[in-house]
Amino acid sequence: MSIKSFIDYLQLEKKYSPNTIKAYENDITSFSDYNKNEFDQSSINKVDYSQLRSWIVKLVESKISNRSINRKISSLNTYYKFLLKIEKIKKNPLDNHRALKTKKIIQLPFSEKEVISALDINNFQNSFEGKRDRLIIEMLYSTGIRRIELTGLKIKDIDFSSKRIKVLGKRNKERFIPMLKSTISLINEYMDYRNELNRIKSKDFLFLTSKGEKIYENLVYRITNKYFDYVSTKVKKSPHILRHSFATHLLNNGADLNAVKDLLGHSSLAATQVYTNRSIEEIKKVYSNTHPRNK
Repeated sequence: MSIKSFIDYLQLEKKYSPNTIKAYENDITSFSDYNKNEFDQSSINKVDYSQLRSWIVKLVESKISNRSINRKISSLNTYYKFLLKIEKIKKNPLDNHRALKTKKIIQLPFSEKEVISALDINNFQNSFEGKRDRLIIEMLYSTGIRRIELTGLKIKDIDFSSKRIKVLGKRNKERFIPMLKSTISLINEYMDYRNELNRIKSKDFLFLTSKGEKIYENLVYRITNKYFDYVSTKVKKSPHILRHSFATHLLNNGADLNAVKDLLGHSSLAATQVYTNRSIEEIKKVYSNTHPRNK
């Protein structure tokens, strides 16, 4: 019952996305199953740290990455904090746990040249899927929206008169993002082909599959990866890297950090500052090349 209450709490109070909630549920269920098999204990509400540590050791031995293990433990930690809040337990068994060390992953953004090359009209077929794919790349890069935000875009969210889109972000927070002329032009081209589909099942949503159904996140990932494979040798080619590129390129060209924060839908500057490292390098170049004392 406590796990069900926890899931309701994440959904109704925390306003987490369905994918995030599912990840929490899977992590907690995984430990619960382990606890039953190893310790013959039906509830995870009364475990001690030794049982949790035993599970962590098993995960490490299974060659699961430290980053993934830390995420699983974080899910459990949130669960136990919830139990403390509703007074189902008196002590969090993970109070003194230290996260496993992880390697810092540096995610390189695409260069401006790579993005321009990926959006070259010659890469795309003159068809529904070609128009849709090009608009997806354009939309991700020109607005910086998340993949899940893109799949959730509805036609009514596009305001052509004010040239902006309404985005439903994390925890159901709405934000408005300006649209470029190029984006508006591609939307109009795409809509002409969209309207000619034989059958449209998901009429409200902007992006559809060729069968007229709402587009799904894995397809957005495959589309992004496909077109950047043509122009980039970077290992990671995902919608998130396009979001990273959007923020980095704005900052490189002098955008205010607070403005970028609002465009990305971040709740604090700390989350946005991860995108500033490359911008600082650009600033160093400008500083070095232009400061009179450096001549």
